[in-house]
Amino acid sequence: MSTTIIVPQGFQYVAASLLSTVVVLVGQNITVSRWRKRSGIKYPQLYAEKAETAASKDALVFNCAQRAHQNTLENIPIIYLTTLLAAVKFPIVAASACGLWSLSRIAYTRGYLTGVPAKRVGIFHVAGSVAMLGLLLTSFYTVGDLVVSNL
Repeated sequence: MSTTIIVPQGFQYVAASLLSTVVVLVGQNITVSRWRKRSGIKYPQLYAEKAETAASKDALVFNCAQRAHQNTLENIPIIYLTTLLAAVKFPIVAASACGLWSLSRIAYTRGYLTGVPAKRVGIFHVAGSVAMLGLLLTSFYTVGDLVVSNL
């Protein structure tokens, strides 16, 4: 038995934007691995201890890389779900917001990698938050519209 799924026109952009999140995650994973090796923090230790970061800038940057990656992992389920829900009615908006969020994560990570955690926040971080809010709002609108139209 086969099932046909009809996706809205423009859904290829949604697929590309979702794939961009994978590129971000792989890049962050590589970055964490590089800084783990450089700092000498062995597995299974998740983060460098306070004394290690005080003694080594590499250990501090490792922690920053690890935290940037972890924060992205914490947010990615929200991005995936809201992008797919919003894309049902607004595929170009959803793709644009998801792509902007991915770009914001690159800037967030690069800022964190300075070793000064406050530098993770900037205009791109704000843009990523706006993109996430936009996805959330369009998702609620889409779901509400689907529910109302099927009453």
